[in-house]
Amino acid sequence: MSLRFDRLFAGRGAFPGGKRPGGGTAPARPAANGGHARLGELDLLRFVAALSVVAFHYMAASKSLWGVQPTRIFPSVAPLTTLGILGVELFFIISGFVILMSVMGRTAGEFAISRFTRLFPAYWFSVVAIFLLYTFTNVQGFRPNLSPTDYVVNLTMAQQGLGVGHASGVYWSLWVELRFYVIMTVFALIGITVRRVLIFMAAWLVVAAYVGNQDPGLMDMIVIPHHAPYFVAGMAFYLIYRYGSSLITWALVGASYAFALREATERVAGRVKLVGVKDFPAPEWAVMLAITVIFLVVGLVAVHALSWMRWRGLVTLGALTYPLYLLHQTVSAVFIPAYEESLNGWLLVAITLGVSLALSHLIWRFVEKPAQRFLKPRLTASLRAARDLSAKVSEPPPKPGQTPQRGYIRTVSVPELLGHDGRGTV
Repeated sequence: MSLRFDRLFAGRGAFPGGKRPGGGTAPARPAANGGHARLGELDLLRFVAALSVVAFHYMAASKSLWGVQPTRIFPSVAPLTTLGILGVELFFIISGFVILMSVMGRTAGEFAISRFTRLFPAYWFSVVAIFLLYTFTNVQGFRPNLSPTDYVVNLTMAQQGLGVGHASGVYWSLWVELRFYVIMTVFALIGITVRRVLIFMAAWLVVAAYVGNQDPGLMDMIVIPHHAPYFVAGMAFYLIYRYGSSLITWALVGASYAFALREATERVAGRVKLVGVKDFPAPEWAVMLAITVIFLVVGLVAVHALSWMRWRGLVTLGALTYPLYLLHQTVSAVFIPAYEESLNGWLLVAITLGVSLALSHLIWRFVEKPAQRFLKPRLTASLRAARDLSAKVSEPPPKPGQTPQRGYIRTVSVPELLGHDGRGTV
């Protein structure tokens, strides 16, 4: 019965050791070294998502930098650049895919260390850079008007939950991602199995649909209702990628797709209402088409249709994505107002993008990589030491006459601690 369940609902590869009845293996497995194989197609999609967001900010959304709505300066590409707002949605789907791939087979501590070392070094650099920029220059574009204490709070990445403004507008999505990581860490503590993941994804969609229609509150912060369908879709795509197609995984993709259409069209409609359809030409059908394309492309990754993408340069593009996302808006605040009157708009966008990419490469090479090399082994050693200590504390006490093992820690009961008379004396 269990094998039938797994074959029908979790994919034919979801069997112990990756074996299928009758032989064969699951479609995709973790790398032999205990890590996970790098997917070049996802690196490319990350970069495309980042460029979409850059195009949106540079050519569709930054009126305060250009003096007029950017779509008036770049009308020929406005129908595309306005849809660049959905690059974040693509990020969330990729995150669902990659995070489930990362957490399966790892302990909660190992997963937390991998996420911490991946996210925080470049993020801390960006916060410090933004603080220095707006403290010691007269740059006004996107000025956050934060106190020094607010910048310190921003270093936690949880500033929105603490009622503090973001040092950069793009940080809002990191707060969404951070909550997703917390959910997956708790899940790892409970113990991740394919069956539990399937049940969790279905339940998450149902609860998100309900909470999303209520007033924002604690449940809204925990459930992430307006972004849940993207994470669930990514997780379902990963299960398909690793274990093969199944009824329930594709059903979850379909439910997430329908949910995502509603969320995406409502989000973009809010922007259209704010700016006006003339300056933000993003009709509902175009948003629906963009979401459909996003799901189709990630679906191709899930069924291994893009596995031929193994160009080594894709890894570099994927590595540039995060620092590019963090700092591209700040770079535009420096360059666009300074040169928008003297340079052609297209040339200025190209220069600003070029500077952003060059800066991203420097951050990746001289900040992210050294910080990861420094932090990861030390945090891993600390985690191992904490586990060893916990194991020693939980060891049974030595028998009478037996010498305790070196490092043994004896736990003392409250009566022993207080003494037989209850006053701390024996």
